[in-house]
Amino acid sequence: MIRCNVDGAVLEVEIHRPEKKNALTGEMYTGLSAALDRAAGDAAVRAILITGTREVYCSGNDIADFLQRPPSSEASPVMQFLSRIQAAEKPIVAAVSGMAVGVGTTMLLHCDYVVAGEGATFSVPFVNLGLCSEAASSLLLPATIGQRRAAEMLLFGDRIDAKRALEWDLVNAVVADGDVLGTGRKRAQALAAKPADALRTTKALLKRHLGGAARERMLEEGREFNRLLHEPAAREALTAFVEKRPPDPEKYK
Repeated sequence: MIRCNVDGAVLEVEIHRPEKKNALTGEMYTGLSAALDRAAGDAAVRAILITGTREVYCSGNDIADFLQRPPSSEASPVMQFLSRIQAAEKPIVAAVSGMAVGVGTTMLLHCDYVVAGEGATFSVPFVNLGLCSEAASSLLLPATIGQRRAAEMLLFGDRIDAKRALEWDLVNAVVADGDVLGTGRKRAQALAAKPADALRTTKALLKRHLGGAARERMLEEGREFNRLLHEPAAREALTAFVEKRPPDPEKYK
């Protein structure tokens, strides 16, 4: 589920499904979209804080739910959420504890400040599942951490730890695991205390050189993602994941 709480001028959005490592379902994407809409429509909200639970930020898509209801258009819940976080005018802070997998990592590229715990890890294993990047990450990840590092993350799908994420500029700060939420709240509250119009204008200017391109890349990735999703390799990799078995490479051909 998605929990929302207003603390002063900050809307706190918590991804809360600890029994499934905060894996996202279609309903949860809809909840995230609703939270961003709420922030956009409330003048009293000056900043947004996105968190997971203490043990995990987000383990990506719920694969079983994903297979039952795969995204097929821009109207799908995941595309609606990605469109909203990409276009959000108010600053977004993310506080990352534990693993951030797939969209758990790519959504961070649309946040304005990211604090991670020392035990946090980041991975984008789309290729391992027979899929391609999403959330405009094929554009924004190289723009953020460099072409070769982005290629390493996207092509191999390996996890990187918080220390490397900081070295690569994927996150702004690394703190003790127990201090992640408190630090995220302090940074969000600091942003919320600033002049709202100046804050939004500066964010818009910072994103202007990539904003339109990010939207176009997100749509292009969505088309390729949907195509690959119906190929044998993705069906085998995703089914093997749900069945908790190694995939059969012969079915990738």
